[in-house]
Amino acid sequence: MARIAISLDLEMSRNFPRWEDTHWDYEKGNLDETSKRCTTAVCDMVRSAGGVAHLFVLGRMFEQADVDWLLRLVRQGHPVGNHTYDHVNITGRRLEELQYRFNRAPWLVEGKTPEQVIRDNIRLTTAAIETRLGVKPAGFRTPGGFPGGLADRPDVRGWLKEAGFTWVSARYPTHPAAAAGIEPDARFIAALVAAQEQAQPFTYPDGLVEVPMSPISDIGAFRTGRWKLPWFIRATRACLEAVIDKGQCFDFLGHPSCLGVIDPGLETIRMILEVVEKNRHRATLVGLDALAGQAKPARKG
Repeated sequence: MARIAISLDLEMSRNFPRWEDTHWDYEKGNLDETSKRCTTAVCDMVRSAGGVAHLFVLGRMFEQADVDWLLRLVRQGHPVGNHTYDHVNITGRRLEELQYRFNRAPWLVEGKTPEQVIRDNIRLTTAAIETRLGVKPAGFRTPGGFPGGLADRPDVRGWLKEAGFTWVSARYPTHPAAAAGIEPDARFIAALVAAQEQAQPFTYPDGLVEVPMSPISDIGAFRTGRWKLPWFIRATRACLEAVIDKGQCFDFLGHPSCLGVIDPGLETIRMILEVVEKNRHRATLVGLDALAGQAKPARKG
């Protein structure tokens, strides 16, 4: 049985809604109304189809006065995971590598090591989720994705385990870069389909489970590739159908700050739900916790 997840990173994205919008780099957690409406609409659609959407939130978002819209989604069963407080690069080894905000306002991290900043970002987000939503975070997703996940960073994996996480979503498999404004051809889509093999859950040697993101993300398609919506839908469908044929896992990665602008009618989400329904004897909608349960064991030796 193929397991299909729809995950949303609730953060603001540069170049959206207008291409010249870059200030979001400094206020990633200041979620706008368009993103909130998109998130709610996706969750309602997925719930109507018998599933849940897995949400990853930035701690800074909880500084906003109203989070009732998110609390409603939590009460409906949609899991909420930790995405750090400020959208920091958790693999950064220098303060300058962590976040644009800290480069503009270095006093925010003055006297701290990168490890201290990263650990604080994780801890504070967990505290924000527990305080304002009344639940514990459901997993952790790294801001940005890494081709090897956290395979080369046992130290970071250790921080996450110490923070209480049993799984992380950090790997975003390598695939050909989308050329700006160029429609993906059969060869490009075949490469995306092949990349799904590297998007299957597995276990690191220390026991932490990896739940990869499945390419291509909306940001990769619409920011990097400047794709048209039909191209994205076609590519996503090809990957989804290939995964279902193999009985594998698929984790759609969307950003409401992007998806809500480019795909306001949520045609992509509707397509995913229709494909799963069409293949209901071979595929099911799940959250990422269920994908983590499908992880291959760590290799011995």
